[in-house]
Amino acid sequence: MFTPWHVEGDYFESCNCEAICPCRMTAGVLGGRSTSGECFGLLSWHVTAGAAAALDLTGLGVALALRYLDDEPGSPWTLVLYVDEAGSDEQRDALEAIFLGGAGGERILRLPWVRKPSFVVGVRPARIEFDGESVRVAERAVIRATRAVEDQDDVRCVIPGYEELGQELYADLLAVHDDPFDFELSGNCAYRSEFHYAS
Repeated sequence: MFTPWHVEGDYFESCNCEAICPCRMTAGVLGGRSTSGECFGLLSWHVTAGAAAALDLTGLGVALALRYLDDEPGSPWTLVLYVDEAGSDEQRDALEAIFLGGAGGERILRLPWVRKPSFVVGVRPARIEFDGESVRVAERAVIRATRAVEDQDDVRCVIPGYEELGQELYADLLAVHDDPFDFELSGNCAYRSEFHYAS
């Protein structure tokens, strides 16, 4: 229904791990367990160019609030997916199908919440705003990160893909206040890069 599709643009995330997040690949060395054995945070994608069949997805945003435990069997993700309320119903349906894996795509099918057991609490339309140093999901969630980690080596993340070089930062603020999540942190890790996904 939504194929072929492609989306590319800017990726921005923050979680409760210490910087540099131990999940990252650094200097070619794959990462491992999260800092505390539990990961919670917010991931976001700003689509600067994209389409799903005849639908233009350019300019729309997606965000995903998450939590998982390293030692829970299968480490399933609990998540809420936010799709940009600026899009039409069809555009939001396409973003949901892409980012939850229903539309296929090699890179998407390798994402942890797609390839592992996951509990999707909900898919919620929301205003999603990006400005380069922050992302805001209505009044529900925010990442702001303005300070880069000093002297960082080559740092990459599995979610935008290891082929994408990124930048590790310290979060000025990571907050999600939207059931079932309720947390607010600063000084933890953040990360930004580009992403390119396609069917």
